[in-house]
Amino acid sequence: MTRLTGGLIDRTRPLHFTFNGTGYKGFEGDTLASALLANGVRLMGRSFKYHRPRGVLAAGSEEPNALVSLRDGARAEPNTRATVAELYDGLSARSQNHVGPLHRDLLAVNDLLSPFFAAGFYYKTFMWPKSFWEKLYEPAIRKAAGLGELSMLPDPDAYDRGFLHCDLLVIGGGAAGLVAALTAGRAGAQVVLADEDFRLGGRLLMESDLLDGAPASDWVESVRAELASLPNVRIMTRTTVFGVFDHGTYGAVERVADHLPVPGDKVRQTLWRITAKRAVLAAGATERHIPFADNDRPGILLAGALRAYANRWATLPVAQAGDAVAIFTNGDDGHRTARDLLAKGAKLLGVIDSRAGAKALGDYRVFAGAQVTGSKGRLGLTQIEITEGGKASWHEVGALGVAGGWNPNLHLASHHRGRPEWDASLLAFVPGQGGPQGLIPAGAAAGKGGTAQALADGARAAQAALAELALAAPQIALPEAADAPSAQEAFWHVPGKKRAWVDFQNDVTVKDIKLAHQENMRPVEHLKRWTTLGMATDQGKTSNVSALAVMAELTGNSIPETGTTIFRPPYTPVSLGVLGGGDSGPHFRPHRLTPTHGWAKAQGAEFVEVGPWMRAQYFPQKGETHWRQSVDREVLAVRAGVGLCDVTTLGKVDVQGADAREFLNRLYANMMGTLKVGMVRYGLMLREDGHAYDDGTCARLAEDHYVVTTTTANAGLVFQRMEFARQCLWPELDVQLISTTDAWAQIAVAGPKSRELLSRIVDDFDLSNEAFPFMACAPLTICGGLRARLFRISFSGELAYEIAVPARYGHALMQRLMERGADLGVTPYGTETLGVLRIEKGHAAGAELNGQTTAQMLGLGRMVSAKKDSIGAVMSRREGLAAERRRLVGLKSVTPQEQVAAGSHLFTEGAAQTMQTDQGWVTSSCWSPHLKSYIALAYLENGDSRQGEIVIAANPLEGRELRAEVVSAHFVDPEGGRLRD
Repeated sequence: MTRLTGGLIDRTRPLHFTFNGTGYKGFEGDTLASALLANGVRLMGRSFKYHRPRGVLAAGSEEPNALVSLRDGARAEPNTRATVAELYDGLSARSQNHVGPLHRDLLAVNDLLSPFFAAGFYYKTFMWPKSFWEKLYEPAIRKAAGLGELSMLPDPDAYDRGFLHCDLLVIGGGAAGLVAALTAGRAGAQVVLADEDFRLGGRLLMESDLLDGAPASDWVESVRAELASLPNVRIMTRTTVFGVFDHGTYGAVERVADHLPVPGDKVRQTLWRITAKRAVLAAGATERHIPFADNDRPGILLAGALRAYANRWATLPVAQAGDAVAIFTNGDDGHRTARDLLAKGAKLLGVIDSRAGAKALGDYRVFAGAQVTGSKGRLGLTQIEITEGGKASWHEVGALGVAGGWNPNLHLASHHRGRPEWDASLLAFVPGQGGPQGLIPAGAAAGKGGTAQALADGARAAQAALAELALAAPQIALPEAADAPSAQEAFWHVPGKKRAWVDFQNDVTVKDIKLAHQENMRPVEHLKRWTTLGMATDQGKTSNVSALAVMAELTGNSIPETGTTIFRPPYTPVSLGVLGGGDSGPHFRPHRLTPTHGWAKAQGAEFVEVGPWMRAQYFPQKGETHWRQSVDREVLAVRAGVGLCDVTTLGKVDVQGADAREFLNRLYANMMGTLKVGMVRYGLMLREDGHAYDDGTCARLAEDHYVVTTTTANAGLVFQRMEFARQCLWPELDVQLISTTDAWAQIAVAGPKSRELLSRIVDDFDLSNEAFPFMACAPLTICGGLRARLFRISFSGELAYEIAVPARYGHALMQRLMERGADLGVTPYGTETLGVLRIEKGHAAGAELNGQTTAQMLGLGRMVSAKKDSIGAVMSRREGLAAERRRLVGLKSVTPQEQVAAGSHLFTEGAAQTMQTDQGWVTSSCWSPHLKSYIALAYLENGDSRQGEIVIAANPLEGRELRAEVVSAHFVDPEGGRLRD
């Protein structure tokens, strides 16, 4: 093992794990990457395009190379960064994106073909022969594409979603973040502190700096303990804030149980929606590298990462203990790594510093004004070439740390299209103006990367946020700290003829950028897409600025003149499982159950999905072997006696206010302003383009109180559009809306004996035709005092009522009606029977209101009032709609036992069946036990004047056609006498 002394790992708690089937040992506090490096494992994966050997480059979420698959079976998780995978006992990890063993990847042949795979090759090739695309190119590309593989098994783990509200959200638990949280916490503000690591401290844990003369980890622990003791502060480790959205909303993912072998009774991850009045962005900074020839070998990594592995995890990325380490830098930060490595007892070759006057910060050799110009070691670094004063020499090393400067992690500050600004003193982009409102960058994320600077800036950011919230900010005694030397020079890449890698994950080289320049793909947006630079899972965190510098050099412009792309959510990859919040399997689309669901299930009902609802489709009885036998019985029972149907799923919206009448008058196409108290009116709603999109009823219970019903399918949409009209179109109206679909259970009581049945449960209420006529409504009590609402409306064409009670009484009401109506032959019926009844009566439903229907087509053209304005009324009169000739008609099969299939197209008998001769289509079809024939509703050109004509209903998908007679859409009681009796 290549363990050093010290570190923040617990050596008393060993952990065993496997990588590619081989067992290894680590310690609590390790990541998978640090444990592998400690065991001498440097080769961890292959690059995407050329399948070159790759090892760890970084020590955090910016890692582009070490992507592995964790766990086995259904819990297998591909594309996990080994640098952030917390080690646990029994962890199983596998490398990915290779064919054959990792050290002998057969697809490494792509590297030999690299001249054919240069930047933009996918735009230029696979274009000929044309026939090869589907047969050869696409299958081959799809097979080679991607990195890890899914298990293709259902995810057995649970996910959750949660909502948090706070005064201040602190993003990042490093020096600046901890001070900001402490300042706000002591001020009494509601604080959420989120950090993606499993331990607070950020970069402080990876440095050897002292705070108040003691290790920085001691100060971190003292602050953590105080924050944990404050009831107004919530600490969320293992939590990544991945996006900034509107109105102070932040998306975050908490990895609740990713560090456990099996989540057990815990959810695996939680998706948090955090609404914060203010936020401090203290996400730190990411180090960048310096491209040079063959700079992608395992063992070559960022110098800051090399320092982190030594200080926090007590390991070095060398193959064997005793191998020398070198540092290649353009500034003082690389010397910090050299100093720390020497303190840990590492063997140091020296520091290769591109600056001519560079001086050592300790007892080590400095190659001043030198460059690393090459490397050797196919599966891991063994030698580097150092060019100094024009002379090149090779040196044996086991690891090389590269320090090219630091880029502030400003990604979240760009999520509202905030443009980064170039800071020439830092040689980096910093957050600019126009970022998310209320987000205050601090510490290294704001370009204040020194320890003392970050501490002071965290306090400043918190004080600014608290001042905006009118909260008094206490003075925080900051620990004594020093800022390490940070001088650097602009040195972006080592010139040379060999490939120098810029974007490691997508195999983008300096040559690719030069080719993009030659092919005029010079704007940063074009450069990104032509080369795939920054389009990998790391979003170019370690490569973008280096690439922009190369393009600036080629164009002769400065880096700010060259520009930069901006970032979008998510900051780091987010699993689809947590985005769905566990909504998979039966939870993907949860079923809503009616108040009488349990009763219907006990009666043996068959259920059907109707939108989100599970509704009783029919109630089979003993001896019935086919669903139509049950439906026919139910239909005839309603026509001859009385039937009960749960219609709770119809949308119900309570509308109240002084301007409720005017509001509804503007919503409905027909006149609602004249509706009297105690009456109901059928209503038609139009879209803005004049097409009908929903129908229902509007009942006026009081002067300023209405109840609107909608179709089941459009309940949510209608309420949404009503709210839009209330809030945005007519905010001056005094009107309030609330959806009461779930609040009231509603049961249809239909049939000639419905009045008699209801008279047995209502309390002192006159149901006579004179006292309670068709389309009347009233609040009343039933069953000895239970409040209810009664509507005399009919969807069946029979004498019918709908009675509504509070939802919790729906089950009991159905039982009471069945008991009181036993001697009347009361029959429960389901949606299938409901469909037959409404088709027999000619009522339009969802199949007729399909988004291309006009009021004229429904035969309701005169309902669109010309005496008032309403949504869609003007557009409904435009020539294209007013001239519509198709009308709703009934069809009766000439051969009664032959079904007219819904969706069939209609043609004149004897005419050629083409699009030009198409006369309309069938919307709904059923068997009518009343008529002993198949019947249908359809839209037919000039249908209102073609009754008695024979048309052809053609079903080209099944190769069928039949003859049907055009009849009235009202097959039963066309005069409407039954429902008015």
